[in-house]
Amino acid sequence: MIRRTWSLQDAKNRFSEVVEAARRKPQTVTKHGKPAVVVLDAEEYDRLQKLQQLEAPSFAEMLLAIPQGNIALERLGAKPRDVEI
Repeated sequence: MIRRTWSLQDAKNRFSEVVEAARRKPQTVTKHGKPAVVVLDAEEYDRLQKLQQLEAPSFAEMLLAIPQGNIALERLGAKPRDVEI
């Protein structure tokens, strides 16, 4: 049976086992009984990174999402500071 959750102390003591298990399925390491980190296979990490990049909007998409047209903008009531030249 493949263990999926490790206490921090067990993970430190048996790190090789954690790494081997993470090659098959992500492993959760807990600290004070609460999930702290997940150890996963490098290929899975790369896959998730690429997926995240695919879902992130491009700079051009963000610019195009800016509202256009007759938009009423409020001017701040602050006065500019005095500058000596």
